[in-house]
Amino acid sequence: MGVPAFFRWLSRKYPSIIVNCVEEKAPRAKMNQQRSRRFRASKEGMEAAVEKQRVREEILAKGGFLPPEEIKERFDSNCITPGTEFMDNLAKCLRYYIADRLNNDPGWKNLTVILSDASAPGEGEHKIMDYIRRQRAQPNHDPNTHHCLCGADADLIMLGLATHEPNFTIIREEFKPNKPKPCGLCNQFGHEVKDCEGLPREKKGKHDELADSLPCAEGEFIFLRLNVLREYLERELTMASLPFTFDVERSIDDWVFMCFFVGNDFLPHLPSLEIREGAIDRLVNIYKNVVHKTGGYLTESGYVNLQRVQMIMLAVGEVEDSIFKKRKDDEDSFRRRQKEKRKRMKRDQPAFTPSGILTPHALGSRNSPGSQVASNPRQAAYEMRMQNNSSPSISPNTSFTSDGSPSPIGGIKRKAEDSDSEPEPEDNVRLWEAGWKQRYYKNKFDVDAADEKFRRKVVQSYVEGLCWVLRYYYQGCASWKWYYPFHYAPFASDFEGIADMPSDFEKGTKPFKPLEQLMGVFPAASGNFLPPSWRKLMSDPDSSIIDFYPEDFAIDLNGKKYAWQGVALLPFVDERRLRAALEEVYPDLTPEENRRNSLGGDVLFVGKHHPLHDFILELYQTGSAEPVDVPPELCHGIQGKFSLDEEAILPDQVVCSPVPMLRDLTQNTAISINFKDPQFAEDYIFKAVLLPGARKPAAVLKPSDWEKSSNGRQWKPQLGFNRDRRPVHLDQAAFRTLGHVMPRGSGAGMYSNAAPPPATYQGNLYRPLLRGQAQIPKLMSNMRPQDSWRGPPPLFQQQRFDRGVGAEPLLPWNRMIQTQNAAFPPNQYQMLAGPGGYPPRRDDRGGRQGYPREGRKYPLPPPSGRYSWN
Repeated sequence: MGVPAFFRWLSRKYPSIIVNCVEEKAPRAKMNQQRSRRFRASKEGMEAAVEKQRVREEILAKGGFLPPEEIKERFDSNCITPGTEFMDNLAKCLRYYIADRLNNDPGWKNLTVILSDASAPGEGEHKIMDYIRRQRAQPNHDPNTHHCLCGADADLIMLGLATHEPNFTIIREEFKPNKPKPCGLCNQFGHEVKDCEGLPREKKGKHDELADSLPCAEGEFIFLRLNVLREYLERELTMASLPFTFDVERSIDDWVFMCFFVGNDFLPHLPSLEIREGAIDRLVNIYKNVVHKTGGYLTESGYVNLQRVQMIMLAVGEVEDSIFKKRKDDEDSFRRRQKEKRKRMKRDQPAFTPSGILTPHALGSRNSPGSQVASNPRQAAYEMRMQNNSSPSISPNTSFTSDGSPSPIGGIKRKAEDSDSEPEPEDNVRLWEAGWKQRYYKNKFDVDAADEKFRRKVVQSYVEGLCWVLRYYYQGCASWKWYYPFHYAPFASDFEGIADMPSDFEKGTKPFKPLEQLMGVFPAASGNFLPPSWRKLMSDPDSSIIDFYPEDFAIDLNGKKYAWQGVALLPFVDERRLRAALEEVYPDLTPEENRRNSLGGDVLFVGKHHPLHDFILELYQTGSAEPVDVPPELCHGIQGKFSLDEEAILPDQVVCSPVPMLRDLTQNTAISINFKDPQFAEDYIFKAVLLPGARKPAAVLKPSDWEKSSNGRQWKPQLGFNRDRRPVHLDQAAFRTLGHVMPRGSGAGMYSNAAPPPATYQGNLYRPLLRGQAQIPKLMSNMRPQDSWRGPPPLFQQQRFDRGVGAEPLLPWNRMIQTQNAAFPPNQYQMLAGPGGYPPRRDDRGGRQGYPREGRKYPLPPPSGRYSWN
């Protein structure tokens, strides 16, 4: 399904509303992750540019062929951050796109579109969740509303479960790994920059007409229905003999909370819990064993019971040592298998690689530009023999060029190097050895493990983070200022005495403004997206915050193999120092920069066919300055406040295109207005429950979907008491027999008295006799007694007579039928569908005897009486 088709399907399936959100200003806890990502992206981009230039110089020095280097500005992906000019232009393009769809696409005519662009504070997916929570709290909300969320972030699954909405679907674009990408030097596919050899480009097509065509495929989407996931979780989390009432909704909330321990966007994962090692399954098993002692659930509507969480974490801490040892054993086993695999592959490879005219080529590739073809093979072979005999210095494996001279490359001897010599990252912590806790705190935090005060500070910060994240998922942002001030997490065994730790957060905090956020997450290399005076603070050696923007920084692999899995050791930004430095450069902002630096809100769009269109238009005509309640009966039950938009899209006004290649909308009929969600008190708690009247979707899982013993077999219901009993079934021949005798119309009795067509009996040696008919002599003389029960032989064993060659023999049965032609006319008992009350068999067996061709009819016996099987 392509993107346009997807939106058409979406408008038909979910006609009520589309919420279009862009990731905007995030809380301080998320800014630390954004800062790490952007510093990494800038560093990797510069390293890639240096590596590309180095490889280019090496290839050109060896005489390779490369296209001329294009002088163009490198695209910095860091511009996709709130506050940049790029994001401001993106917001204008989204407004234009929505207006264009509402004017020209019939599928959008009844849609209500809410745009939350980069000027509105909050992350995109969390703003959608906040909208759903606030609408659920309204008295006239439909509890069976269908929600459809499009995004690839795994957090969407947790957020969808946290809403407790029964109908929630997540659409993810299918990820296809190993997509072909052109080389950055030669623009050819099949290799990377580091492997480029500077070979001429192969011709694509007969006349190279496919040179500029890129391999592409239409995007496909994966539909994740959370009601199916809820069925799995209900099956997995159901527990018997609990000292309290089992509630699947509360159990799902606890499962979401436990998933935070394996890592999220705001906290590092615990050292003993890795998803790839089955950490979630381990947590669920411990939870089911300990929950009988806790006396209740771990969470309730986004608030954590720390005393019960402590019991879970200490149970995890008891097995931490065995987890670390098993992890080491698994890694050693994996390396051992990889080493054996490389040895097998090396043993199966030839000792040298021939070149020149002896170079092996794939079939059909002899005429490729890189292949060498001898112009005179006989002469080349002769010269090879002569040089081999006269030049003892030339190795027998030396290859030759097309003119017979020895190849300068010759036979390339494969290196006998062992890939195990590849340096492994040094691990000074060695969690699998005794004393791992002391080494961990010394290497990661530079403190002694005996420092109980510092360890408790780390644990308290992590506990605060757990409470903040759960509150963020279920109630909204509890504090815009809080963040976890360490790069690493504590051990589960350190979670002692957390029951009395405070979990309250400062109220009334405000988010960073857009340009302030850019100063908090950007490296100095991306300072071109900031005003000049602000940019100077990132690069001036005399700047008071120059230490926030290191040119280089260390990456701790922390037991991982690749750099992108490591921890970027960046200094944390001090908010007070940052704001103090920015106060001096705020006066330098232009009016346009001040506009980009302001906080915005959501905008609602409707077309001329929408019931809200005339209502909103009347608000603009009257010039109402006060916010107005949204009439829910005109907007699919949505509630909130309307306020006039200074940059509104109004009917009969031209909507200017932000892109020069797109036309302006001169006949606009859409309209927009500022929209604000229903407001609640700061201490209001949104209940994480199924709403009254909500209907759960029908169950879709079968027992085999969760039974591990099914071994991939299809589930079938058990018949009787023996699960291994093979049920009796009828094959096609049995169904054809039933077709002869079962009634085809309104008939009396269980079976029909109409006889089967005699034509189907032709060619068989045994057939039942009609009533009153004499015994046919010697009809069964060729059958043995022990074979009489087997019935007639199959058709492929019968003697075949070709009608086109000669007349077929007249069997006794056929002679008997011919003598009755006068008594029984052919069409006297023939029904509408054919002889015997069933459709005539289509002759598809090439004239095989027993299946006569169309038009060959035989008389039928009278319908009175049944057959005699004597």
